[in-house]
Amino acid sequence: MNVQAIKTDKYLDPLEIIKHLENVEYILMAAPAPDHFKQTPIHFTIFLNTSDVLPEEVQEAVLAKFLQEQSIGEPSELMSQLMPVGFAISNAQDTPPMPMLLVKPEDQQRIPYSVMHVLDFLADSNEFSQAKEFSLTGWSYSYN
Repeated sequence: MNVQAIKTDKYLDPLEIIKHLENVEYILMAAPAPDHFKQTPIHFTIFLNTSDVLPEEVQEAVLAKFLQEQSIGEPSELMSQLMPVGFAISNAQDTPPMPMLLVKPEDQQRIPYSVMHVLDFLADSNEFSQAKEFSLTGWSYSYN
């Protein structure tokens, strides 16, 4: 199977990001994990539409809710913090903009972003077989 990389044609600018995130509660992304993580083959990222610092007990409750609702197994390599998130558009795909964690300082300088609370972890789930079996990345938005 020949899987094509997602080509970014444009990044949302700061005003487009604000408008885009209106009424967004969260974004859930699933992607294949690196090959050496056999027990946790899916890389999950949950982008919460808040720039508030969340108390640890709130973070734990939010994670527990997602794990239960999405039938996701025990997470590993968990990161939960405020992060810069950019949004990419591909003209070849008919999807909402793809959220992108901007980890590198040069990306943060080059790509417009919004600060969001991000939960990032590895886990397994039969509900996300396309990421696990076909090495596909997908994301879905939940609105208020």
